[in-house]
Amino acid sequence: MASGGSGPGRPGRPKIGWEFFGSELRRRREAAGVTQQELGERVFCSGSYIGQFESAVRKPQLELARRFDEELDTDGYFSRMCEELINSSPFADYFAEAAEFQTLATTICEFSPTLVPGLLQTEGYARAVVEAGLPFEPEEVIEQRVKTRMSRARLLRSPTGPKLWVILDEGVLRRPVGGSGAMAEQLRHLEAMGKGRRVLVQVLPYSSGAHALLDGSVTLMTFDDAPPVAYTEGPYSGQLLDDPAVVARCEASYDHVRAAALPPRESLDLIRTTAEEYEREAHV
Repeated sequence: MASGGSGPGRPGRPKIGWEFFGSELRRRREAAGVTQQELGERVFCSGSYIGQFESAVRKPQLELARRFDEELDTDGYFSRMCEELINSSPFADYFAEAAEFQTLATTICEFSPTLVPGLLQTEGYARAVVEAGLPFEPEEVIEQRVKTRMSRARLLRSPTGPKLWVILDEGVLRRPVGGSGAMAEQLRHLEAMGKGRRVLVQVLPYSSGAHALLDGSVTLMTFDDAPPVAYTEGPYSGQLLDDPAVVARCEASYDHVRAAALPPRESLDLIRTTAEEYEREAHV
């Protein structure tokens, strides 16, 4: 099952307010003498869907919250809760749950075919990525997005934070995001992080040819007290996967890519030499 909410067995809850929203929906519905099925019919969904909201399995949705207010005569209560509690995350809606899970994970294994992962981005690199994705946004929006992205790096400095294993396609090193200076700084940062005890970096070279994750990126997360999950992402969309069979396939594909990648020491050597190339370009 792929879902946008926190399912059974998942660690914690992805956002503050899910349980409160659900318990209030149940209380107000029962006070109105309406069954889940009846409320679902009134707001154009199934009764089981209402049950998923009430048990905090599914994320509250603003459009449905407005319909709940109309049908239960709650004077905008549920829509305000959505706007003020549920949708106040600094992250894009599709990534917010995954970002929360990263704070709960014991290990994170990520394959990135196009970009340095957010947890390892430098400010200059992050700004170039954000500006390219939001070309018409004002500077204050850009700065807030960059600030939010940089704040995530604190996770790796926490003594209780996860261990991170990252595999980068060689193209990530070769694409000059932000220019030569920004790339040199970014690759030096990757090199430094890769020499530590919490982050392991590998590079999948062009010479490896076709591989098991040509279709896109994947992030695998494990937890002390819950089953693993996988997260995949595309343009303006992301999906958390918790079906054990699907997660197992993602894990197998990741293992195949890991086997095809350069060993960690050789990967750091390539990162370092590529950084030196950018540094020479920056000083020409």
